[in-house]
Amino acid sequence: MTSLDHMFLALSDPTRRAILARLAEGEATVNELKRPFDMSQPSISRHLKVLEEAGLITTRVAGTARPRRIEPAAFVAISKWLESYQDIWAANYDRLDAVLDDLKDKDANP
Repeated sequence: MTSLDHMFLALSDPTRRAILARLAEGEATVNELKRPFDMSQPSISRHLKVLEEAGLITTRVAGTARPRRIEPAAFVAISKWLESYQDIWAANYDRLDAVLDDLKDKDANP
C-alpha cells in the first residue's frame, strides 16, 4: 500500500478525522484526545497508531507525556494529489457547459 493509500485509509474513519480536527488546534496527549469520545484509552491509542503509521501525526516526548501533533507535510502530499485532478475536473465541467450551451441554442433556434 502506498503512503497516500495509508493516509486515505486513516482518514476514512470519523473518529480519526475528529482526532485530527482536535489536533489542528494544537498538540494533545492521549487522555486529552479521549475526553470527547466514549472510548477507552487503548481504543484511542489504536486510532493514534493508525494516524501515526499513515504519517498524519507525530509524537513528541515531553518527560512522561507523549503529546501528538499534526504532521503538516502529510497534508501537503494529500493536497497536491487532489490538485492534480483539479484540471481534469475543470475540463470536464467546461465540456459539460459547452454541451448545455449547444442544447440551449438548439432549443432557442429549432
